[in-house]
Amino acid sequence: MSAPRGQFSSNFGFLMAAAGSAVGLGNIWGFPTNVAANGGAAFVVVYLLLAFMLAYPVLMAELSIGRYARRNMVQALRGIATGPVSRGVGTIAGFGGILVASLILSFYAIVAGWMVAHLADPFANLFGASETAAWLTGDSTARNFTFTAIFSGLTMLIIASGVEKGIERWSTLLMPALIILLLMLIAYVLFQPGAMKGLEAYLIPDFSKLSPQLLLSAMGQAFFSLSLGVGTMLIYGSYLSKQESLPRLGALVTLIDVGIAFTAGLLILPAMYVAQEAGTQIYSEAGELIAGPGLILQVLPAMFETMGTSGHFVAIAFFALMVIASLTSSISMLEVPVAFTIENLGMKRRPATLMMGLVIFAISTVIIFNFEALFGLVISIATEYGQPLLGVVLCVFAGWIWNRDQLLMELKEGHPDIEQTVFWKIWPWYVRIACPLLILAAFAQTVL
Repeated sequence: MSAPRGQFSSNFGFLMAAAGSAVGLGNIWGFPTNVAANGGAAFVVVYLLLAFMLAYPVLMAELSIGRYARRNMVQALRGIATGPVSRGVGTIAGFGGILVASLILSFYAIVAGWMVAHLADPFANLFGASETAAWLTGDSTARNFTFTAIFSGLTMLIIASGVEKGIERWSTLLMPALIILLLMLIAYVLFQPGAMKGLEAYLIPDFSKLSPQLLLSAMGQAFFSLSLGVGTMLIYGSYLSKQESLPRLGALVTLIDVGIAFTAGLLILPAMYVAQEAGTQIYSEAGELIAGPGLILQVLPAMFETMGTSGHFVAIAFFALMVIASLTSSISMLEVPVAFTIENLGMKRRPATLMMGLVIFAISTVIIFNFEALFGLVISIATEYGQPLLGVVLCVFAGWIWNRDQLLMELKEGHPDIEQTVFWKIWPWYVRIACPLLILAAFAQTVL
C-alpha cells in the first residue's frame, strides 16, 4: 500500500506553493533582461498577452488532469488514456516528466548553491574573513559541491515533511518573505544614481523591435516561467480540494507569476544601470545586456562592493531573495519523482525523499565534476527539448484523449456553472489546437 496522499489545507497555501514553483531564478534574472533586449514595455505587453494565451491554458490542463487523477504524472496520464497506444504514450510521457524534472533540479541545485555561497559571502566580509569570502565567491569544484549539497539538503528537508507541513507551510512563509525583500530592494535601488535610466529601459516601449523573434521569446518566457510540462503543476493539482474552482486558481497563479516577474524587472534593470554608473560593465562585447549568472554573480556584486559597509547588507537581502526564489522552485521539482516513488513503489515519504534526493544530487555531482561538458548540455536537453515536447503531450491528453464529459465534470467541481462561462466555450478547443501549435512553433525556432 502506498502512503496516504496529502492535500493543501487552503487556497492561500496552494497559491503560494504554485506561485513559488513558478517564481524562480529565471523570473528574477531572465525576464528583466529579456525585456530590455526586446523593446522594453513592448515585450512586457506581448508577454502578458501570451501568459494568458499560452501558459494559462496549459496550466489548466495540468491542474485538471492532476486533480481528477489524484496521482503522479505516470498514473495520471495512464488513467485518462482510452486505449493501449495512449496508455503507452502516457507512460513514456510520465516517466519523461520525472526525468526532465530531475535533470532540471540537478543543474538548478548547482546554481542555487552559488546563491547560498554568495549569501554567506557578505557575512564573511563583515567578520573580516577575507580568505573565506574569496573561496565563497570563487569558482571551485569544492565550493560548488559543498553548497549544492547544502541546498539539496534544504530541499529534501522540506519535501520530507509532506504536503501540508512541508510544501504548504514553507511556501506560505517563503513567498511573502520573497515579496517583502523584493519591494525593499526596489525602494532602495530606485534612489541610487543611474536607476532612472534602467527604469526607462524597462518601461518605455520601443515598438520598432516588434518581430517574430520577439513573439517567440515572449512565448518561451511565458511558458517556461510557470514550470509547465514536467508535471509540477499536475502534482500540485492532485493535492487540491474538489471544492476549489480550477479556472480561478489557475488565473491567480498566472497573475502572481507574471506580477512578480514584472516587479523583479523594477529591481534588476535599475540595479544594472546603477552598477554602470558606479563603473561596472553591464554590456557584453556583442553589445547586449549581460544576463543570467553573469548578471547575478558579477555585475550586481560589483555594485554592492561600491556601497561600502551598507553594500554588505544590501547583498545579504538580495541573495536571500535569490535563495528563497530557488528553494520555492526546487521543492516543486523534487516532489515530482518523490510522488511517483511513494505511489508506485509504496515507500513512505521520508525514505522516498532521501532516495530520490540523493539520486538527483548524484547527477548534480557528475555535472559538477564535468562542468564544461555537461552543464550546458543538461540545460539544453531539459528545457529546450524536454519541456516543450512534454507540454505538447499534456495538451494532446487534455484536449484529444481525455473524455470530454469527464473533463467537464472535473471542472464543475468547485465551479458548477462552468458550462456557461467564456472559459468553457474557448479553452477545450484552444488547448486542443492553438496551444500545441504555439509550443511547437517556439520549439522549432529554438531548435532550428
